[in-house]
Amino acid sequence: MSLARDAGPSPEAVRLDLWLWAARWYKTRALARQAIEASRVRVAGQPCKPARLLRVGDTLAIARGEEHFQVEVLGLQAQRGPASVAQGLYRETPASMRAREAAAVQRRADRLAAPVPPPVRPGKHDRHRIKAFKQKAGEAE
Repeated sequence: MSLARDAGPSPEAVRLDLWLWAARWYKTRALARQAIEASRVRVAGQPCKPARLLRVGDTLAIARGEEHFQVEVLGLQAQRGPASVAQGLYRETPASMRAREAAAVQRRADRLAAPVPPPVRPGKHDRHRIKAFKQKAGEAE
């Protein structure tokens, strides 16, 4: 019994976890399944299960870390192939691209406005300099 998949025409429907893996959204099917079960992937705005059948034209909302994507399914594939083929399986909506770019700009601005962490504790040489400075300051009074 061979488990090799037929490289024939594109199927009419593919499991969601399998498509996310084949489209290179997640490195493994297990990671794709975990994301779906954690409601980080939604189909047409609704939470779903990993075995949900995905069809061409479906819209997905995918959250990866701080980034949120809205994509439209353009093609179905049950096998993981080259990245160039995987990128042709979906198209990100223009509104999603604008929202991600605005969020990235906001994150950069937030990082610049964040307080600077305190310096590291003084080392041995720094402590000697501080001690010498305090002694000189005490003599000047």
